[in-house]
Amino acid sequence: MARMTPSLDEKPGLSPANRSLERGVEILRAFRPGSELLGNAELADRTGLSRSTVSRLTQTLVGAGMLQVDAGQRAYRLAPAVLSLAHAMRSGSTVLALAAPKMRALAEARRINVGLAAPDRDEMVYLESIRYNRRVSLRNVVSGQRVPMELTSLGRAWLATAGEAWRKALYALFKQRRRAQWPALRDEIELAMASVAERGFCAASWQPEVVALAAPIRAPGDAAPTRSPGGAAPGASGYVLNLSVSSTESLDSVVRELSPALLALAADVERALARGPA
Repeated sequence: MARMTPSLDEKPGLSPANRSLERGVEILRAFRPGSELLGNAELADRTGLSRSTVSRLTQTLVGAGMLQVDAGQRAYRLAPAVLSLAHAMRSGSTVLALAAPKMRALAEARRINVGLAAPDRDEMVYLESIRYNRRVSLRNVVSGQRVPMELTSLGRAWLATAGEAWRKALYALFKQRRRAQWPALRDEIELAMASVAERGFCAASWQPEVVALAAPIRAPGDAAPTRSPGGAAPGASGYVLNLSVSSTESLDSVVRELSPALLALAADVERALARGPA
């Protein structure tokens, strides 16, 4: 099914978007874990583009080295060049370079999971994930993995920093996706945002016996997103740190235990970002 996304009016003064480029990026976005090979029909279904448009774009992306053809399956897979782009992003990120050592030190000292994520449309993407957990499902959270924005402490902490227009567009998408669950879910998000405003962090337990705390951080030069969740992802719209543990203790108990460490880590990372690379 084609991905449904809300839209906002373009900001005045911005250059018009290149539609062909945007559509080409949508083709690349259609590839997710578990979908190594996709044919034109599947790509059309996932992107909402016509098959003729998809056929033209996949040929272009093959020529550009972004896709490879599997002739036997009459389908496409991401090419190695895509991985090289991800490596360039990670190795060139000042935020990761400064935050990762501090995250690892805390994870090793407390034997907990520590993550750093950023928003991409209606999801959060892990930029770094340091795992110390007995549960296999939690140990398998890796850099590049996506989690739902509306369900997680990561996403709710970021929503607390987002502009009103951006939140309104995202709420419309969450309502469409969650339907009957949305009223209760909206209340949870609002409470989480109030917690961020009051205490600097929020907590959530969206998986059984897993508690996660998250705190937004800002890097120098961060700006509010200027496009809708259905358009380009925000290029500089804040980051979120999180701590998570597998525990049978109550959420309040875990919050009391871990929130000081999370807030101290967030403050330490923000100070390092303000100073910049040594």
